[in-house]
Amino acid sequence: MAKPSASADSSSSSFEDLLPVMANKLGGEGLMGELCNGFKLLMDREKGVITFDSLKKKSALLGLQDLSDDDLRLSPELMEASRFLLEQAFHHGFKDFL
Repeated sequence: MAKPSASADSSSSSFEDLLPVMANKLGGEGLMGELCNGFKLLMDREKGVITFDSLKKKSALLGLQDLSDDDLRLSPELMEASRFLLEQAFHHGFKDFL
């Protein structure tokens, strides 16, 4: 969904949002399927959610094994934005079934 891009300061990362590109290529159902697959890959199977520990353990699967703990943590602002986008996606997806 977002890919790291090079920056002048190697201690900070910038990301390009590729979600719209994926949505255009995969369509709504395909995108939701891929998001679910990614969630299943990263989640703690016992808790049913993505935890910091499960993300850290599985980050190498994504080629992110060199990221620091701080890089793996999401800021509160990013968490809120992600929550909003997911709510909108679910609302839009469920609207099709009503």
